[in-house]
Amino acid sequence: MKHILVCLLAAFSSLSAWAQEPARGFRENIPLDSIYLSDPAILPDEATHTYYMTGTGGLMWKSRDLKRWSGPYNVAKTDPKSWMGPRPMIWAAELHKYKGKYYYFATFTNRKTIVGVNKEGTKLERRACQVLVSDKAAGPYVPMADSTYLPASQLTLDGTFFVDRDKKPYMVFCGEWLNGPGYGTMEKIRLKPDLSGTIGKAEVLFTAEASPWSRENMGGTVKPNRVTDGPYLFRTKTGRLGMIWTSWIFHDYVQGVAYSTSGTLDGPWVQDANPITPHNFGHGMLFKTFDGRTLMSVHSHKDVNGNYVRQPHLFDVDLSGDKIIVGKMIE
Repeated sequence: MKHILVCLLAAFSSLSAWAQEPARGFRENIPLDSIYLSDPAILPDEATHTYYMTGTGGLMWKSRDLKRWSGPYNVAKTDPKSWMGPRPMIWAAELHKYKGKYYYFATFTNRKTIVGVNKEGTKLERRACQVLVSDKAAGPYVPMADSTYLPASQLTLDGTFFVDRDKKPYMVFCGEWLNGPGYGTMEKIRLKPDLSGTIGKAEVLFTAEASPWSRENMGGTVKPNRVTDGPYLFRTKTGRLGMIWTSWIFHDYVQGVAYSTSGTLDGPWVQDANPITPHNFGHGMLFKTFDGRTLMSVHSHKDVNGNYVRQPHLFDVDLSGDKIIVGKMIE
């Protein structure tokens, strides 16, 4: 028994040290606009009075004041024997605290596993939303009971967390438009009480075609863009349930909002006519600062000589009425 206890303590110590391991390119005391990051998501952790920022790439940054940051750190510890493989791509990671634990919602891609070919001849790499867990905001985040949350045959991305009025936890996520003909979807699936897996089948909330503001040219005809991206749920002060999400207006990345007329995930969902962010700002999420302000983190999306440059930014947000109002960008 003593030998087992020593081994467990050693393993725990090793894991804790791994969680704090700086990643390649680690820097300290750097301004937010010096970080290159897609899909930034920020968790304000009261326990440590620290802001933790994650996103695409599977790394983490830390800050006390949202102005100066240290990072990146390695925090996601996946199982190399799982469907993800030894080095999965990690997109759009978000941190959520729930019932005393911290959860890492992210999209994982195994590029070596092909699950199909769509009608346009594109090979579909195994990609799905999954959840990791930790006892601390800083991680490490490790797998839970279920090795698969969503069907292997459906490419899914950008999973986020929400507890609905039925007091049950859900994942809201996007179904890739690459899955087949038609448009990308916005879907929900119920999670187990400890978020260690999913329950039942996913339900479609709406499709990208519902967007009145997105646009793309499909065979010479201008139609709503096919992409659904970056959902995040919120309630206004009046209790109205909204969802910010992102798509495209031709070559510009833009964020819109939809509201549920029932006040629950079941909708129906009504799309606002106009985007809520300037062009080429998107994939937002909302959080409250330690002094009570509501902010939205987004990334800017620019094409510089054929290379995408993505940087995190913060906008003031007003939820005091029955609609989200996005204010000025914080410089």
